[in-house]
Amino acid sequence: MDVLIVVDMQKDFIDGSLGTAEAQQIVPKVVEKIQKFEGAVLYTRDTHDRNYLNTAEGKKLPVEHCIRGTEGWEIHPEIAALISGEPIDKPTFGSRELGEMLVKLNEEEPLDSITLIGLCTDICVISNALLCKAYLPEVPIRVDASCCAGVTPESHRQALEAMKMCQIDVAGPQGEGNR
Repeated sequence: MDVLIVVDMQKDFIDGSLGTAEAQQIVPKVVEKIQKFEGAVLYTRDTHDRNYLNTAEGKKLPVEHCIRGTEGWEIHPEIAALISGEPIDKPTFGSRELGEMLVKLNEEEPLDSITLIGLCTDICVISNALLCKAYLPEVPIRVDASCCAGVTPESHRQALEAMKMCQIDVAGPQGEGNR
């Protein structure tokens, strides 16, 4: 079975408090990737509480975002329309719950591959890609660079290179494939 993980495709990262033009540009590609994907699709949702600015992350990134229940926390409507089930809420960059869920899926039916797409390449995508590699080191982990965007174009490219060094297959424009 193949698994697609859609990371944090939320309003605040697309056109909200931390949005970028690059994030807005990938939305149609992400929608198309989900629609054409044959396998299980899982979604993560960055989730913070009202005390965000008092957390360790909030002190280093003092921009309120993805506060539970706000418009910015919501997954983009075109993507939300494709979701069956609940997204995995994650209060940190990487989701242990996601890793545990993947291990359970792999025990039920061996996973052939895990592909990650979404936002932000250089924070949550790379964190979850490495987490997947740690939980399931023998399952090929892939990132489709054409369906990802970083905080900046440069940090996006750097994250893709770092993932390649960690034996994560990066494909798509800016990833150019390394399989």
